Amino acid sequence: MSGDMDIIRGSGNIFRDLGHPDAGREQLRALLAAQIIGVLDERKLTVRAAHDLTGVAAADFSRIRNASLGRFTIDRLMSILAGLGQEVEVTVKVHPRHTPAVMELRP
Repeated sequence: MSGDMDIIRGSGNIFRDLGHPDAGREQLRALLAAQIIGVLDERKLTVRAAHDLTGVAAADFSRIRNASLGRFTIDRLMSILAGLGQEVEVTVKVHPRHTPAVMELRP
């Protein structure tokens, strides 16, 4: 390794930086999962204790802890937070997607 490195400023969304097609949704799911993990850690809840408290399967809490979020919808993650006694507030901003300009060819 030569020691030369380029520093690239990220967008604030790792999923967008990595080219994921649904980067906004993936980022939101990751943020909600992080909040769930934070609540579990703060209260020192095991996955079994979290199951007893919320009725959500202990295996689902394990999946969240392991960042295996493929089977979780945003709605479900929000419901889990509600079951843990958390209030979730989401703000949505809608912007047009940037598409390349289309040149019109005239005969």
